[in-house]
Formats: sequence, structure tokens, C-alpha cells
Amino acid sequence: MRLTLDDGWTATVTGQALGMTPRFDFYDFCVRIGPYPNVKEHGPFLMRTFGSAAWLWDTPDELRFDPVSRDLVGAVFQFAGEAADADDSVRVPASSCVQQGGLRADEVRDFRLETATELCRAPGDAVLTCLRDLDVLDEPLDSRVGIASDVALLVQHGTVVGWSLTDPVRYLTTGFAAPDPAPPAPSTRLLFTECMDIITTPVLREVMRRDPAALSRLRAVYEALRNQREDRHRADALSAQIADKVESYGDW
Repeated sequence: MRLTLDDGWTATVTGQALGMTPRFDFYDFCVRIGPYPNVKEHGPFLMRTFGSAAWLWDTPDELRFDPVSRDLVGAVFQFAGEAADADDSVRVPASSCVQQGGLRADEVRDFRLETATELCRAPGDAVLTCLRDLDVLDEPLDSRVGIASDVALLVQHGTVVGWSLTDPVRYLTTGFAAPDPAPPAPSTRLLFTECMDIITTPVLREVMRRDPAALSRLRAVYEALRNQREDRHRADALSAQIADKVESYGDW
């Protein structure tokens, strides 16, 4: 299968998906898949590879390829900051049929992969789907290509129109650190949805306006994260983003 991305750039689906565990950096609100363990080694990784990458103030999504084999070797996807309405989110088709596979660039050439503009949240945030635009939902998807564990590209008419992360709580972490390999605690899953509500619209707008009910909700989530004794790695990953909101708008 040949896929088209932005800028008329194409790649062919291979049989081998990336074996690296995704890292959902909640503070930067992005998913990283790559062999680099920290920001210091991320730069040399970009120099050794080609594809789409951030440059100065320009922050597109990253798909990086080995210049010899042309195989996909890493990716970074940015989440859209504004969540779609629930009526639109329920239109996202179920993600049960995923074709596992990597990508091989059809040519050695850099390109620019625009970030998705729409974030669709499944019930309980079991799946987060980012789409190019909501018009994608007017027609069925051709396929989903699973390029890494629980990370899939959404394909429509042979073009990549978005991506999804299944069970996002499992991959929560801070920065470039590996996520906790243990399953998430049920309480973390509940707090994750609360945090997603707070950092996406419309609740975020209410927090920024210092609406009393929204601020009470923010403080309650912050205290719950601070006092959670289990699943501390994931709780800390969530706390960093929520603590920023408390400092900016909490009026404590």
C-alpha cells in the first residue's frame, strides 16, 4: 500500500512496525516514538535521518527515516489543543481493524507534515484521535496502519488524514522518559479524563476566565494527583501540566 502525506510525499507500507514503546509526554502534549532517551540525543538523531521535523518556531509532526534503508525509525505527533464536540467524536469509526506495519520512504527527501487540527476523544478517553479536519468523518476510512504499539495512521483515499493513540493512559510519562510498564491504576484513568477536560476546551476557557466552578474542579484534581500514592510516575506526569494551570489561574 502506498500512502501520500503532505507536500505530495509518498511512502510504502512495510510489514514491520516500530518496536519502540510510545511515550505520551502530557506536559508537552505529544507522543514520541524513537530510540533517543533524552533531548540531548534527539538532535543528533534528526541529523542522522530525513523526513519531517521541527525547525525553530515551526513545529510540524515528525516522521523520520533512515537514509540508507529509507525505513521509518521514529515519529513525534502533536495533539491538537482543542477537543472536538462530543457529537463529532462519536463519529470516529472504531479502531478494531489495524494493519500493523512500518513505512518505507519512496525517495530520500525532506517534507513537512502538518499537525492535526482536531482532537476526538472516545468515551473514557480509551482512544485519542487527531484528524486533519472534521470533513474526514464524512466518509469511511480506507485503513489504519499501526506504525507502533497502539499508534496508528488513519488513511482515506490513500492519504494519511490523521492518527490515533489507543489506551493513552498506559503511555503517560514526563519528557523523554519511558512510561511505567505496569498497568495504569483505575484511579489514574479517572484522573486522566479529568485532566483532559481541564486542558482542552471548553473547560480550559472557563479556567482561564477564573470561573469559580472550574477553579474548584482544577483544585480538586490537583489535590487528588498530589495525594495519589499508587501509580506515581503517571500521576507526576499529569501533575506537571495541572500545576501550571493552578499557578496561572488558581489564585491560591
